[in-house]
Amino acid sequence: MKYDVAIIGAGPAGLAAAIEAKKQGAEKVVLLERDFEPGGILNQCIHNGFGLHYFKEELTGPEYAERFSDLLAETDAELMLGTMVLSLSPDRHITALSADNGVIEIDAGAVVLAMGCRERPRGALGIPGTRPAGIFTAGTAQRYVNMEGCMVGKKVLVLGSGDIGLIMARRMTLEGAQVVACVELMPYSAGLRRNIVQCLDDFDIPLYLSSTIVEIRGKHRVKSAVIARVDKDHRPIPGTEKKIECDTILLSVGLIPENELSKDAGIEIDMRTKGPVVYENMETSVPGIFACGNVAQVHDLVDFVTMESIRAGAAAARFASCPEPASPYFDIFAGRGLNYILPQRARMERIDGFLELFFRVNDVYANIEIIVRSEGKQIARFRRDYAVPGEMEKIRIPKKLLTGKEIEVFLQGGDME
Repeated sequence: MKYDVAIIGAGPAGLAAAIEAKKQGAEKVVLLERDFEPGGILNQCIHNGFGLHYFKEELTGPEYAERFSDLLAETDAELMLGTMVLSLSPDRHITALSADNGVIEIDAGAVVLAMGCRERPRGALGIPGTRPAGIFTAGTAQRYVNMEGCMVGKKVLVLGSGDIGLIMARRMTLEGAQVVACVELMPYSAGLRRNIVQCLDDFDIPLYLSSTIVEIRGKHRVKSAVIARVDKDHRPIPGTEKKIECDTILLSVGLIPENELSKDAGIEIDMRTKGPVVYENMETSVPGIFACGNVAQVHDLVDFVTMESIRAGAAAARFASCPEPASPYFDIFAGRGLNYILPQRARMERIDGFLELFFRVNDVYANIEIIVRSEGKQIARFRRDYAVPGEMEKIRIPKKLLTGKEIEVFLQGGDME
């Protein structure tokens, strides 16, 4: 089968990319989704707070997904549910498998990667102790409670203060469980400030910063966990151990972009984002393959996923209709104070007016300046009163300030001196 644009994943990123690809004139568009309904992770996020930026109103996750599912239904884009993509080649050949259609071979003019990300499991943490029942990733617990109607425990300890963990602390409390604490390795929370207030402070759930679980106890079911303070190198400090009784541990310890297909296609991976290296229009290092949403960088707001995916969908439609030859590019580097930056590359002739850059800082900062430097000279400066790792930052650099040479973005001022 041949399509102008093939999109892998029908979560918020894939839906927005497909709708925009159709708007930009792509005739044959297909979405491939391994689940049996579109919407992705939004379907289990029944709390509100979605859509404030894009729709200018507050929606729940399923409501946000439904808005885009309805918009997709107004187009003739094809949606293949229950379809697992097995491989993707650099020449945009897709092999997929479904119960209804068997093995599917697709050749696409352009491909958009929108597979999202997965949670880091206990095995990646190396926590000592036994391996009893009652240990879940926060997202798994969220699905059990919100979609399957199944409670995962009565006395809960949350490890990690990412947004999913914070939200599940509140959700478990509302369902009648006792959330005894939230434990965070870093000296700051990894979640949005509003979630710390609404999910922990409002329910008097303690947050232990610079702490971690050093042992899990229990034979058949979790009985307790031992937590301890950690030093600046994240090593447990002897003598600070504290035993906490619990029957359930929820892990909210980071998200990893789904990159198996990206690697199959020979796409260059950024070791900081753990996702593909992308250009200003979300094109990867392999021409005609684009990436957006959490497969490119882990977002804090789905509204930003939507806007990024619209850019990817539009670029994919343009490439499918008229493939553009390779052109010179300049690199974009994350300097002091930044965890990463995206996009990592840009092409001058494809920048329309402004170059938008997204990044996260690596600590909590106040009264700082974001400096953009090219060829040793400062070309732009932006001020922030406050910046935290849990909230993604965005800056817009006017094209007229760019020289076409590599640029570096870094922080200075405040406590950076």
